[in-house]
Amino acid sequence: MTRLSVNVNKVAVLRNSRGGRDPDVVEAAIACLDAGAHGITVHPRPDARHIRTDDVMALAALTRERSVEFNLEGNPFAPPRPGYPGFLALCEATRPEQATLVPDADAQLTSDHGFDFQRDADRLRPLVASLQALGCRVSLFADAPEDPILAKAQAQAAASTGAQRIELYTGPYAEAASQGGAALIRGLERFSRMAAAAAGAGLDLNAGHDLSQHNLGPFLAAVPGVLEVSIGHALIGEALHAGLPATVRAYLAVIDRASRGGSISAA
Repeated sequence: MTRLSVNVNKVAVLRNSRGGRDPDVVEAAIACLDAGAHGITVHPRPDARHIRTDDVMALAALTRERSVEFNLEGNPFAPPRPGYPGFLALCEATRPEQATLVPDADAQLTSDHGFDFQRDADRLRPLVASLQALGCRVSLFADAPEDPILAKAQAQAAASTGAQRIELYTGPYAEAASQGGAALIRGLERFSRMAAAAAGAGLDLNAGHDLSQHNLGPFLAAVPGVLEVSIGHALIGEALHAGLPATVRAYLAVIDRASRGGSISAA
């Protein structure tokens, strides 16, 4: 069954907007894990706009104590600076079970595209090897091209880096799901093709970005082999109304229904 890793970046955004420690990121992560989440994801950025280095250390300790997955995301090419030692240095210090490499620039509001693997594979290959030497499973943020030939080529190039997984950037799917109808069908077909291309290249599959209770079920029902979804923005937003434990349990219920072949419409 697909595993749920909760991204707690948005908890840190709220904390940082006021200063101090509240809301506490570790306490939020504990609430998610107590409600059944399978792991915790964070994406520290060099400007420390949300998750900070001290948060990474504290969450690494928590996830080790709980024996759950810690998924650390970041741009491995972003240089170190005061307060941010660099992505590889953070991985060396915390040894996350999964390191997800994302090509986000400093000025980006959020991650909004995957790597161009045909261009970036040579740069990524030594980084993948270094992270695997630390004991990290490596996942690479990936687009789902509309062109089936390009999808296959991108999957093969991603596999050539030695990474074990790709994480599908699902922003375009979420937009298609919001439109419904033919757009949703095309979106699901597009991501299903990329999933098949990844499997054919020997890659396992994660997914994340703009997934919500509304659109997650149809995605999992249509896209085969998704081992993990990392969800933060929608989940934290929904938790403002329903509470964090209840919201995590609602996502787990969506995943369970999809794993049993339940039909859930995003129209």
